[in-house]
Amino acid sequence: MSPAPKNDISIIGAGPAGLMAAEVLAQRGAGVTVYDAMPSAGRKFLMAGRGGLNLTHSEALPEFLTRYGDAQPLLATAIEAFPPENLRAWSEGLGQPTFIGSSGRVFPTAFKASPLLRAWLRRLDAMGVQLALRHRWTGWNDEGHLLFQTPDGRLVVDARATVLALGGASWPRLGSNGAWVERLAAKGVAISPLRPANCGFTVAWSEIFRDRFEGQPLKGIALSFGPHTVRGESSLRAPVLRAARSMRWQLACARPSAVRGRRPCAWRCGPTLRCRT
Repeated sequence: MSPAPKNDISIIGAGPAGLMAAEVLAQRGAGVTVYDAMPSAGRKFLMAGRGGLNLTHSEALPEFLTRYGDAQPLLATAIEAFPPENLRAWSEGLGQPTFIGSSGRVFPTAFKASPLLRAWLRRLDAMGVQLALRHRWTGWNDEGHLLFQTPDGRLVVDARATVLALGGASWPRLGSNGAWVERLAAKGVAISPLRPANCGFTVAWSEIFRDRFEGQPLKGIALSFGPHTVRGESSLRAPVLRAARSMRWQLACARPSAVRGRRPCAWRCGPTLRCRT
């Protein structure tokens, strides 16, 4: 087992949250090491950008904040400190200008995530941020030091401060497996149950409808849930209606109790199409 080297700041997780924390801390003079179990940084970030990297939205900040529903009071201060226009300026500072799509969503001009990630990692390297890849965090020892499993064996790290940027459980093969939940719960940390934020819902399409329209996009539609309505796009993948992620997120924020409790609810998709979850 390796001795415990002293780090100024240890960040666990080399996704966007961890990399942004590393950048901010390095700007303030901290020595930063970012640990990740995967062989490269930002793997889920790259996957998210395969079909176009939606960085943010162009709508005015007051309306933008309402998209977060019940979480708005908790997140408003952070978003106001780094609003969408700041995010766009940050991207441009990395040589990746942005544009506003027809839906109001903001994308890098290159459209993909990889040019932005490469530029970001170059900036972090120039700032002295260290990346420790293939380092899987396994918890703490009795002295409170961080424990990692590495290709060279067990590593113990004595960090002055630790930032946990661990992600969810949506892409285990990309590193987001939710294994951290059990470790933090064992330390008495209260954790809300992990829930999917990106899914379709089943619909009893008729055979004729399915044969004629499966795979077709639905443009310019609206989904309604109770008094809440959002506009966007969807696609038909029998027997599932796959609404755009932003639409699902907005409806989930509007009625979190129904979504979390999985109570049956009716969705109206346009003037004639009805479907049930």
